[in-house]
Amino acid sequence: MELRDTVEMMNSEDYKERFKAEYWQNVIRYQKLAAMLEKWDNGKLDFEPVCPRSTYNMQVKAMTDYIAVLEARAVMEGIDL
Repeated sequence: MELRDTVEMMNSEDYKERFKAEYWQNVIRYQKLAAMLEKWDNGKLDFEPVCPRSTYNMQVKAMTDYIAVLEARAVMEGIDL
């Protein structure tokens, strides 16, 4: 799934569909950031990051925590992700 695949869900009148879009957008962004950091770790990054690695680490943690909260809410609210 790509971010563009979530547009219809994000524009839905149904909050459960918007919730799914929010979840998948965060997962996609997390995966892309994690892939970038893996390339960085392996010396295969094709650009020089502006921020220190610690900043990206904080972002990954925040994203991981947010995804976990959304997954917990989905279970409680009966939303099939």
